[in-house]
Amino acid sequence: MTATTRIENGTAEGTTLFVSFELGESTWQLAFTTGRGQKARQKTITGRKLDTVIAELERARRRFDLPAGCRVASCYEAGREGFWLHRWLVSRGIESHVVDAASIEVNRRLRRAKTDRLDASRLLSLLVRFAEGECSVWSVVHVPSPEDEDRRHLHRELLTAKRDRTRNANRIQGLLANQGVRVDWRKPLPAQLSMLRLWDGSSLPAGLCERLGHEWDRLELLNQQIEGLERTRREQIREAADPASEKAKRLVALKAIGSNSAWLYVMEFFGWRKFRNRREVGALAGLTPTPYQSGESSREQGIAKSGNRHVRAMAIEIAWGWLRFQPKSQLARWYEERFGRGSSRLRRIGIVALARKILIALWRYLETGVVPEGAELKLAATVR
Repeated sequence: MTATTRIENGTAEGTTLFVSFELGESTWQLAFTTGRGQKARQKTITGRKLDTVIAELERARRRFDLPAGCRVASCYEAGREGFWLHRWLVSRGIESHVVDAASIEVNRRLRRAKTDRLDASRLLSLLVRFAEGECSVWSVVHVPSPEDEDRRHLHRELLTAKRDRTRNANRIQGLLANQGVRVDWRKPLPAQLSMLRLWDGSSLPAGLCERLGHEWDRLELLNQQIEGLERTRREQIREAADPASEKAKRLVALKAIGSNSAWLYVMEFFGWRKFRNRREVGALAGLTPTPYQSGESSREQGIAKSGNRHVRAMAIEIAWGWLRFQPKSQLARWYEERFGRGSSRLRRIGIVALARKILIALWRYLETGVVPEGAELKLAATVR
């Protein structure tokens, strides 16, 4: 697991070279300084030219009269470039912080200037403040190891394929509805095209039939890909050759938890992240409340919706399933006592609270092996 090193207070300014990266598609903007009050040195380089980055770091070190081998701290916003730059910087002995762009302090004015040079300068000043101990200026992203990051491709590809399949099926239905025609999805579409008739009894136009045939071929290909991905996932859960797959297998053993949710929870959440307490679990899923209180005004703005959106969506889905398949559990009884007799809106609000509690209970289950109170396990044959 890749880790970043905090710069100690009192030793950062004057002895550390701070550098921020503003990453573009074709060019990168680099800003350098040694601390507060020091005018930033900015350079524009060609994107992904690592030799040029090293050269600019050396020029900046000489420009600020720093000793050879001095401490170098860097930062950039998490985005399209991912984590490869972070890993390269760490391999060169450079401290790196990957920053959540949504957590960065911004000016609250209605209109504010924004350029790559200004963004790089703002990141640089925040990096200096962060090094001095102001941890609240931004949120640093926890960087996964290359192996943990690679494991996420299976379920993310599966999610993408399912979304594409839904779009493809909706497109077919829309093309047919445009002509006032419906089909039976339990039968192959090509076999039905010749029998379909328009409002006047005529057959479907040739161009439409050809397009529907192409759409059906794409739908069949997506079905084959989804089937293959799900087969691979089942095999990995069954064999459980690594700790992450073993955790997924343990989750599948619980009622209301299927292979979809178990695999996503582990690969996105529990497989490689180390949570210190339940608050971190809820915050990373974006299921924490956001109260607004000022003077006599006090209201709740809903959940934060920060963190991992895949886990958050699955947590809500699992909460509804938990009420159905784990009705005797303590969590289900708590929900029924507090929200069961309320309106539909109140029940929807309560399901978010239940989702957060279930997520925390699953984290404790994987960490300690203690099954959530009142929850039932599946039969061994069902798990296999």
